Amino acid sequence: IMTSMCDVPSESIPTSAVVVGNSSAIQEVFKAIAEQFTEMFRRKAFLHWYTKEGMDEMEFTEAESNMNDLVSEYQPYCCCCYEEEEGEFS
Repeated sequence: IMTSMCDVPSESIPTSAVVVGNSSAIQEVFKAIAEQFTEMFRRKAFLHWYTKEGMDEMEFTEAESNMNDLVSEYQPYCCCCYEEEEGEFS
């Protein structure tokens, strides 16, 4: 997944447009982020910076749960494959 942002307006074009798309491919990105988060939280890496500012460890556990829920919401849509024997999508 690639993203880009241009914050310098064009002098020759007076208007601009934005396109936002949704794809089940984002699930892989969410999975990778969730795995990295879980590993860092297990090690309590950088946790002291956040708890020092007033956050509770339970907020991180809740965030991890929310991320896993998000990944599971995309699960039914990511595995659409063609079965040759039956000749239809599953």
